[in-house]
Amino acid sequence: MIGKRKIVVVLPAFNAENTLEMTYSEIPFDVVDEVILVDDNSSDQTAGIAKRIGIKHIIKHEKNIGYGGNQKTCYNKALELNADIVVLLHPDYQYTPKLLHSMCYLIANDVYKVVLGSRILGKGALKGGMPYYKYFFNRVLTLFQNILMGQKLSEYHSGYRAFSSQVLKCIPYMNNSDDFVFDNQMIAQICYNDYEIAEITCPTKYLKEASSINFKRSIIYGLGVVKTSLQYFFARKLKIKVKIFRLMNK
Repeated sequence: MIGKRKIVVVLPAFNAENTLEMTYSEIPFDVVDEVILVDDNSSDQTAGIAKRIGIKHIIKHEKNIGYGGNQKTCYNKALELNADIVVLLHPDYQYTPKLLHSMCYLIANDVYKVVLGSRILGKGALKGGMPYYKYFFNRVLTLFQNILMGQKLSEYHSGYRAFSSQVLKCIPYMNNSDDFVFDNQMIAQICYNDYEIAEITCPTKYLKEASSINFKRSIIYGLGVVKTSLQYFFARKLKIKVKIFRLMNK
């Protein structure tokens, strides 16, 4: 805990047997209270390794429902465990768990409700091996979203995030896609509900063992980002009702 705030780390996993133990070994358990792993019907030994290394809360989907669907299970379970701070950490070792202290202290000390680990601040993305086409589309999409959504984020696409439970209880994340665009929809919901987002510089590693979406899926994700940005603009500026922004009550 930090300041009596219960911290829960959630690991949305799919075929992570080669990187899960490395990721778990760096989690700072001097502040982290619980770890949840949700295995989205992996074909490898992800769940077995999770049990062997001591993860208490393991949920295995009977069928693959997608990255966004995996996160929904993660957050629902974290709230069920009465988490005060929830950290999304990918078990593919792309993001270092060593930043958990910094991210969680910002929330525990009531400075921010949401903190993102940014690969773009500094030189972490390309230095860590991000493919050039992904870096290019990251920058283009981020500029597009900042203009339409009136924000100044360095990126909207990081999978390393910490939330106050207040935020998760407020935004209707269950309305979101079960695919990769879920992440982007969450940020749109957070901004729509006027929560300010902090970013900290985050080094990254693109290992060949790590899971990643291919070029085709990246294009589909990019189109989803454009759609989300337009939905935000229509809902915020034109007051048009959009499903992903409904039922938002502070």
